[in-house]
Amino acid sequence: MNKKLHTLIAALLLAAATTTTHGQRKIVDIDYDWKFILNQDNPANALIETPDQTWQTVNLPHDWSISQPFNPQYSGSNGHLPGGIGWYRKIFKCEKDDRNRHITVQFDGIYSRSDVYINGHPLGHTPYGFRQIEYDLTPYLNHNGDNILAVRVNNPEQHDSVARWYTGAGIYRHARLIKTTDAHITPNGTYVTTPHINTRQATVNVATTLKNETHKTKTLTVKHTVTDDKGTLITQSDKQTINVTPTDTAHTNHTLTINNPKLWSTQTPTLYTLQTKVYENNKLKDTYNTTFGIRTCKFTPDSGFILNGQQIKLKGFCLHQDDASLGTALPLRSIERKLQIFKDFGVNALRCSHNPPAPEFLDLCDRMGFLVIDEAFDKWKSGYYEKYFDAWWQDDLKSMLLRDRNHPSVILWSIGNELQEAWDPSDAGCQRATTLQNFVHSFEPTRQVCLAAQNNHQTKFSGVTDVIGYNYLEARMLNDHRNHPQRCFVVTEELPYYRGAEGNIRSYDTDNPWNIIAQNNFIAGGFLWTGTDYIGEATWPSHGWPTGLLDICMIEKPRATFHRALWNDTPIVKIAVRDNTFEPDHGRDLWQWPPLAATWNLPQSYQGLVIEVQTTTNCQRVALYLNGKEMGIRQTADYPNHTITWAVPYTPGVIQARGINGTDTVAVHTLQTAGPPQTLKATPDRTQLTADGQDLSYIQLELHDNNDILVPDDDRMIHATIEGPGRIVGLINSDLRRTHPLTDNYDETNLGRAMAIVQTTRTPGTITLTFTAEGLPQPATIELQSR
Repeated sequence: MNKKLHTLIAALLLAAATTTTHGQRKIVDIDYDWKFILNQDNPANALIETPDQTWQTVNLPHDWSISQPFNPQYSGSNGHLPGGIGWYRKIFKCEKDDRNRHITVQFDGIYSRSDVYINGHPLGHTPYGFRQIEYDLTPYLNHNGDNILAVRVNNPEQHDSVARWYTGAGIYRHARLIKTTDAHITPNGTYVTTPHINTRQATVNVATTLKNETHKTKTLTVKHTVTDDKGTLITQSDKQTINVTPTDTAHTNHTLTINNPKLWSTQTPTLYTLQTKVYENNKLKDTYNTTFGIRTCKFTPDSGFILNGQQIKLKGFCLHQDDASLGTALPLRSIERKLQIFKDFGVNALRCSHNPPAPEFLDLCDRMGFLVIDEAFDKWKSGYYEKYFDAWWQDDLKSMLLRDRNHPSVILWSIGNELQEAWDPSDAGCQRATTLQNFVHSFEPTRQVCLAAQNNHQTKFSGVTDVIGYNYLEARMLNDHRNHPQRCFVVTEELPYYRGAEGNIRSYDTDNPWNIIAQNNFIAGGFLWTGTDYIGEATWPSHGWPTGLLDICMIEKPRATFHRALWNDTPIVKIAVRDNTFEPDHGRDLWQWPPLAATWNLPQSYQGLVIEVQTTTNCQRVALYLNGKEMGIRQTADYPNHTITWAVPYTPGVIQARGINGTDTVAVHTLQTAGPPQTLKATPDRTQLTADGQDLSYIQLELHDNNDILVPDDDRMIHATIEGPGRIVGLINSDLRRTHPLTDNYDETNLGRAMAIVQTTRTPGTITLTFTAEGLPQPATIELQSR
């Protein structure tokens, strides 16, 4: 990670862990020291009176389901983990100057069906678990003693109340108090657009929404300044004065000009900061900062996706929000780590499936240069959202649009996925899609709208939105493009290996779907289902979806090399052995790959047996060597999917592939037969951590032989212990068929590997971790510094 990005992310971490003040606006982090109790359905007032000893102390973000035992009686959609009813309680005191402030509480996400109370007063109910929630505390605060903030969370376990993937349960995103004066900018109350851009100049329009909390008309003045990515002032607006009637809102509009703008792109994700100040009688009332980027983007019928006038093929992953033992309660470091791995892999686009992400996810995408499909819903009037759709869709959709509209990373609004309405032969589905799209255009017209259509959808339904996403229908897409050349197409879900034929999605054609995407300019790109394994959508004994390109520990599988090779210019070659005796968690048929493993440790009975070896590459040719003997040199172009197949008699030792361009060897991959495990190796991704109660270190655990070679075929049970100011979040391997909770401090290696996740407390010091492996004489010990 470059130094500039590291500084930006460090600033995000600091802002998330402290109280920040902008002018008269104060944001108070309330993530810490909540009390939690599970499966208590008592009235709020009764629970407020129960003693603290009966409650568990937790920090936010918090997911109570992830630490529970697996049970086949619970839905595989939720990873066979329970939901239930949980209560959260936090006690806080007002500050001296809070009497003159307007104070709200803001939650970034509560899953789900939440009720919030302050000092016993109900503030509101929100059924949708993927949206930001804000309530006014001001009328109910006790300025002379304790205030009790209570949250009831109801995550039912009935089939029709469960989402199709693991959602977690609880206050699984961050929370804060927002303290402002009696005149302030509303939540997400600035809207920045750049309608005119060229190399010399960019026009920046700023719409601002102001709120007067008093019963008297206020005369307010608004001024904006813009600084560049180095903090240098580059432009400012004139002051604009407006009258705001009592307890009402009003809007101002400003136009600014930026000379020689630096355009935001995936390669140069340059950001600007708009600072908005509000005055009354020359007295500062509010300061509000908005990060934005300058760029143009458009999906077209002929050239796919255009960013800043240039065609870009979207190389995307679909992504759910869970992360191993953390469940859905993700600190910033969890998100950052994934995005760093994706960037290295060659990913430039992400689809948030099937809900709006955490706001810090989009902050990081802005800074790291990812293009994002921001998705509001999975289903409409079917599935778990059906009972809430009519009453809530406008409010939930508006929440996403207002929160996320200033992010340059967001290039497309998705209003739904694999909708029941897509099969409706009447016009009801088309009318509903039209209504939602028009609603989006009314609030945020600068981006296009899409939905993701599934197999056998009505042709007229896929003609409604500005862009149509096809899930696993590349062959149909080719035909529909010929019949409807005015439509804009993107593959919103792409199979990792097989593809279907027109009218037969399960034809299991081995011509990889990415080949169709790459060969047709009109297709904007594709989003693999999925980038990583995840919890949920499971069939017992598995507890998750096991067919991602990266496993739940974020280790690349052999199947991932095809997309890495085609999505990067850096030369690469990788070896994989194909053998039907391998027993992975294979997942559902359509998303499978042939059984592959990057190993040269095979059973003794295989000696001399001719086996299939694959080399996947973006090089022109590959030379293969077995124990130093050349097995041949083959042209990549002679084989489909950039994968050369070899017939090799298994002989223990060393097998090596060399990727060749011209006459030069430009990439090498070696597999070596390992002996029995002798040592346990522990490698943390980071050793210098922040003592903020949020920061993480991911520790890779590997069994090695006496030559320091990974041992993939003699797995051992590993236990972890910790000393110092940290906690073990969990110890896991990549196999989702485990029998004990993901948050336990032990597990068996899988293919010689496991991973531990460690989180800091808010106390600085040295964290010492000791890992012992069954049958090995010496433990592995590492130290982490938390400052």
